[in-house]
This record gives sequence, C-alpha cells and structure tokens, in this order.
Amino acid sequence: MTGASSGIGAATARSLAAEGASVAVLARRRDRLEALAGEIDGLVLEADFTDQQQATSAVERAVAQLGRLDIVVDNAGVMLADAPADVWERMLAINVQGLLYVTRAALPHLARAAESEPGRVADLVNISSTAGRVARPGNAVYSLTKFGVNARLSPARPGRSNDSSHRTSRTRTPTSSPATGEQAW
Repeated sequence: MTGASSGIGAATARSLAAEGASVAVLARRRDRLEALAGEIDGLVLEADFTDQQQATSAVERAVAQLGRLDIVVDNAGVMLADAPADVWERMLAINVQGLLYVTRAALPHLARAAESEPGRVADLVNISSTAGRVARPGNAVYSLTKFGVNARLSPARPGRSNDSSHRTSRTRTPTSSPATGEQAW
C-alpha cells in the first residue's frame, strides 16, 4: 500500500487488514507508518518510491517478509494547485514515476501469485482522480499526472498481455473527510 501514511492510503490499509490481509505500508514518513502498522499489525516499509531503486527494494522486502503479493494498491500522490514550475517535477515524480516504479517491480510477483490462484487473479489498483478526466483551472499539471495514471490503467497497456492473469482493477474504499468528518466512497 503506497501512500499509506495518511488519507485514502491509511484508510485502505485499515480496510484490507480488517478483511484479514497482511498489509505492508509504504511511504516516506516512518513515524506515521509505525503508528498505522501498530494499529493493523502491518509491515513498515519506509521508502521514497520516486527513486526506482528504493521502490524496487521496498517491493522485494514486502515479498520477502509476507511471502508473496496478491494485491498492490498504488495510492501515493500529491496535488499542488497553482504550483510554480520548480514544484512540477516533484508532482510528476510522485504521481507518475513512483507509480510506474512500484508497478514495474510488483508485476512479476503479482503474475506469480495469479498463477497459483484458482481464479488466476492478482490485483494492481492504481488510485486516480476525477482530475484525470477533467482538467480545471489551477491544476493542469496535477490533471496531467492523473491522466497519466488513467492511461496506465488502460487494458491495452504496452508490454502486458490482455489475458485474465494480468487484470488491472480499480476499487473504492470508504474514507472520511478531515474537513467534515463525513464518510465517502
């Protein structure tokens, strides 16, 4: 679970753990990861996944500690509205490159897990945004990154077959708004 130190990532990690999954939580903020891992009996993987080597190492550590990967939730992302040009690189690195690095490292493990399952399925979940469908004033670069995530979700993605052992799925997880306290899907 990338981006697990807060928000949707933390809520998804809690939901998966509540369903009985062994969860590895990945983010840069170790203190928040440790608190969450203590709550859900999860595995802490502190890493900056915008660095390809750290992303690959984190995936390999998760497999070594948990035995295999059945699902990867690529949730990490940042929205910096009206950001100056020098901040764009960080948004692109987190929202696009980090997702690609984690995905590349995880796919062989997910394919192996799918081969051993009766339904031949392992899940790769990439969290996107409505900004990936509609760009709004002030968030053009963020929208560009989420359009990229949506392109990654395309069933005709290069380098992967379209058979049932390589499915990509999207899920909805209940989260609470910090502003209102309301639960949303």
